[in-house]
Amino acid sequence: MKGPVVVSVPHAGRLYPPEILDAARVSRAQLERLEDSWCDMIAAEACAAGATVLQALWARAVADCNRGEGQMAPGEVAPALRGRFSAPGRKERAGLGVVPTRLADCGPLWTRPIDRAALDWRLEHFHRPYHDALAAELAAARARCGHAILIDLHSMPPIPVGQPGHGAAIVVGDRFGATAEGWLVDLVVDSTAELGVPVSRNQPYAGGHIVRTHGQPDRGVHAVQIEIDRSLYLTPDRSPDPARLAPLVRWFASLVATAAQALPTGQAPPLAAE
Repeated sequence: MKGPVVVSVPHAGRLYPPEILDAARVSRAQLERLEDSWCDMIAAEACAAGATVLQALWARAVADCNRGEGQMAPGEVAPALRGRFSAPGRKERAGLGVVPTRLADCGPLWTRPIDRAALDWRLEHFHRPYHDALAAELAAARARCGHAILIDLHSMPPIPVGQPGHGAAIVVGDRFGATAEGWLVDLVVDSTAELGVPVSRNQPYAGGHIVRTHGQPDRGVHAVQIEIDRSLYLTPDRSPDPARLAPLVRWFASLVATAAQALPTGQAPPLAAE
């Protein structure tokens, strides 16, 4: 029987629809730089440990499920759409909005600005279905167990010198307490002891659109984002290293199993059936 844990893996998709490749002005290899390469493999045993796993199959270049529908910079879209995106943040201005549009050393990713048809197609066929499915699974978990736990799984490049969190190999984000009660963050951080790697809380990644949208601790849905340094499990050519991946797979499955048995503050265990 499934427990309260739902694992989201939104950036590990590796499918590129022909329409996306046709619209790109860069190579597929360059688009693949957007991916959280192979981090879905870290969750390979999460279902057996009792979690429900929701994984994006389409690549992040199609649409970024960890951005809201309003997260784009006006200069990255066709003129008719610019009124929808009036207050871009740092990531959106860098081209990392709900549709990624630029990467360092690549320039623009697409042959022309994102127009209404392209945006709506991406939102309707990928972004919205992902969030609808995630909301449904969290509601089902809460109905089963009285609460739900969302673990949003990502990978990251090594944190540069001078950036907050430098040296950490794992970053646990709960938007500074807004998306989960402290017991869940403590549980995740404590679980990393077996890996023997440095861990940071909320620096430099406090959690994105997914945990911000679905994490509602006051309603029994606790959400954390976990970022894992890719150098822990990838070779220099960005392929998975089975020997270094295995400890992460075991750790994540153990984390899921432990979280499934934890009770939120003030929640009593269920009574035995009579």
